[in-house]
Amino acid sequence: MPPMTPPPDPNPKTPRLVCPPGSVDGQVHLFGPAAQYTFDPGSKYISEDALPETCIAMHKALGIDHGVIVSGGGYGMDTTHLEHTLARFPEHFRGVALLKPGTTQAEMARLHALGVRGLRFVSPHHGAHLPYLSEDAAAMAAELGWVVQFYPSPRDLEDFADRLMALPGPVVLDHFGAVPAAGGTGQPAFRTLLRMLDSGRVWVRLSGPMRCTKEDFPYASVTPLARTLVAHAPERLIWGSDWPHVNMQGRVMPNDGDLLDLMLDWTPEEAVRNRILSDNARRLYDFP
Repeated sequence: MPPMTPPPDPNPKTPRLVCPPGSVDGQVHLFGPAAQYTFDPGSKYISEDALPETCIAMHKALGIDHGVIVSGGGYGMDTTHLEHTLARFPEHFRGVALLKPGTTQAEMARLHALGVRGLRFVSPHHGAHLPYLSEDAAAMAAELGWVVQFYPSPRDLEDFADRLMALPGPVVLDHFGAVPAAGGTGQPAFRTLLRMLDSGRVWVRLSGPMRCTKEDFPYASVTPLARTLVAHAPERLIWGSDWPHVNMQGRVMPNDGDLLDLMLDWTPEEAVRNRILSDNARRLYDFP
């Protein structure tokens, strides 16, 4: 059995940051009830229930209005849980799906009606049970106005950059593009990330700083990356909590109020911060 991922902090702090109207948490993963939804045999983890009701309560505590459910590796390419959750909470959530190879345009259109607005690909380093980059699937997604969300590994963003920028629709890179924070802003991977932003079609999610460093909160080595991205292309950045923070074995679990307050340091200018927290994500994921 894969390890049970530690649960999130059940008591999110009231953040100092006041979210703007229409604010969006650009990435959460949801799981359970476990008796109804089973984990994929290839998943690197299993999780206690991380229910939509609990997530919505966390968002309420933080002052966030909407969330994007990004299919995590836990359920592999089975979209059943995502579909059921979107059907139950259509006003609060949009979805980004891990889709099986060969998924048809008609199937994507059915998912679109439920609130899916993107498909996710991962680097092969993240597991054989997850979908790898497919230009054909990305082309069908673009016809629906979907984003392509891509999770690189810490060592292969440069390998995928040109293929991603050649796709017909918008591309969102997970977790700072998985650039290792210890390398700083001068490392080749980060310079590639800035080049991708300059294309005008690539977006970066300021999320999961713990995925870029082994440091604990406040993940100081990530701050220069965040500030440089904000100065470079604030119009193509979004924020995400990454709740419930899977795969944090042996590490200090962050509080979600503290994670949101990192934006005060990463983005000191309120108007820019509000754009990242609200306008950008609402446009990208088709919230009203």
